[in-house]
Amino acid sequence: MNRALLIVDVQNDFCPGGALPTPKGDGVVTVINKIMKSFSIIIASRDWHPQVTVHFNKWPVHCVQNTKGADFHEELDKDKFDKIFVKGTRNIDDGYSAFEATNLDLVEYLKNKNVDEVFIAGLTAEYCVLSTVFDSIKNGFKTFVIKDAVEGIRQNEGDFEDAFEEMEKAGATIINSEDLKPTGGLKEGISRN
Repeated sequence: MNRALLIVDVQNDFCPGGALPTPKGDGVVTVINKIMKSFSIIIASRDWHPQVTVHFNKWPVHCVQNTKGADFHEELDKDKFDKIFVKGTRNIDDGYSAFEATNLDLVEYLKNKNVDEVFIAGLTAEYCVLSTVFDSIKNGFKTFVIKDAVEGIRQNEGDFEDAFEEMEKAGATIINSEDLKPTGGLKEGISRN
């Protein structure tokens, strides 16, 4: 059994001070850096939008290719990433899910590594994390969401919590970072749905 940590879009524009900030985006970085030691396979996704895209009809301009806003958070331990999957690179799509990466096929990558459990952390709960969770489940991976390593935009009251309910209804297991063993896997007694 192989497990992968999938870190979704922990980029400057989704953190405080960015173009489309999450209120506590900086806080997930500390948690993610801490839990990386529990995984031998660590991958990340990032928004990598062109300057002109239909996506910006819905959202403020953010994570434009080769800008500081598209860079990963400076405190995120990027040296531990095995691969980076870029998404939203075309002007005709949104690219919410990490599984919509345009540089590499995420499903093929995970299957080649014999991954059967995907643990998801990152930004934002209501959009990119939610879409990634749905696609992970749809592609047959046992999917865990590390709640204290996820933050949301929180546009409307209740959106953040509703996103976790949707993930759970779809079949994801919601855990917290303290549910992980330092050596990998879940501590005894943690439900695997």
